[in-house]
Amino acid sequence: MYMHNKRLMYTVRVSEPDPRLSTLMLEQFGGPQGELAAAMRYFTQAISESDPGRKDMLHDIATEELSHLEVIGNIVVMLNKGVKAKVAEGAEIGELMSDVFHGGESHLTSILYGGCAALVNSGGVPWTAAYIDSIGDPTCDLRSNIAAESRAKIVYERLINATDDPGVKEALGFLMTREVAHQKAFEKALYSIQPNFPPGKLPADEKFASVYYNLSQGPGDERGPWNQGELWDFVEAPDELAAVDGGDGGATVALNDNDAALDAQLTARTASQVEDDPITGAELGAGEGAGRVNVIPDEYEEDAAE
Repeated sequence: MYMHNKRLMYTVRVSEPDPRLSTLMLEQFGGPQGELAAAMRYFTQAISESDPGRKDMLHDIATEELSHLEVIGNIVVMLNKGVKAKVAEGAEIGELMSDVFHGGESHLTSILYGGCAALVNSGGVPWTAAYIDSIGDPTCDLRSNIAAESRAKIVYERLINATDDPGVKEALGFLMTREVAHQKAFEKALYSIQPNFPPGKLPADEKFASVYYNLSQGPGDERGPWNQGELWDFVEAPDELAAVDGGDGGATVALNDNDAALDAQLTARTASQVEDDPITGAELGAGEGAGRVNVIPDEYEEDAAE
C-alpha cells in the first residue's frame, strides 16, 4: 500500500523560470539514470527478494526514489511556470519566442509538453522499461544498483554545474547526496552476503579464473594490478592465445547420418569454384579508377589506339 504525503521530501525553491534548464532536468525525471528508473529497478527487486533485510531496504529506497522523482518533477514545472502560462494563454509571439529560445532551445518542454514534466530524457526520448537491468541474483543486482547510483550522482553533478540558481543547486545537491547514501547502503548489503563473488552458484573454472590474456598488443600496453602480480597469470604469446583449452580451435558437431548427408550435399552445391575467374558486372561497367579488371572496356581500347 502506498500513501502520498503532499509535502515534498525536499523544499523546491526556484529563483526564476528557465525553460532551457527545465529540459536538462528531464534527464533525471525520465532518463536512464533518473529517479523513475531507479524507483522501478529497486521496487521490482524488492517484490522478488526473499531476504527480509534486503527486501525492506529495497522498498525503502524505491519509495525514496519516487519522492526524488516528485522533487525533480516540481523543479521542471517551476522552471516552466512563466512560459507555460504564455503558451496556454497565447502571449505575444516575440515574448514567447524569447522565453522559449533564450539561452538555448527549450521547445521540448515549452511547446511539446506545455511546460509540464514529461517522462522523457533531456533529448526527448521516452522513458522505457529497458532501463531496468535487474537479473534476479542479489549479488548481480546490488552491484548494478551501486553502479546506477554512481552514474546518477555524476549526472546530478553535471546538472548542478549547469545552473546558477541557488535554490535549484541546493535541491540537486540533496538529491546527489542521497545517491551517495544509497550507494553505501547497497555496498553494505552486498558485503553482508558471504561469499558474494563470483555471482551465482556455480564456481568458475580454476584453469581460467586467474588468467589475463593480452589480446590487444602494441604501443600502449600497460601492466597494473588488473593483470600482474601473484593473482594473475599473464599470457601474451600468440601460440598461447588461440585454443586456450588445448584443442585445435575448430568447431565441430556430431550429426546423424541423414543430417550429415544433407550437409555434404549443401556444401557441394554451394562450393566456390576457385579454378574459375568469371567476369563480373563491376568489370563490365568499369571505368577509370576501377583498379585491375579482367576486361578492357571498348572505349579504353579506342582511347589507347588514338
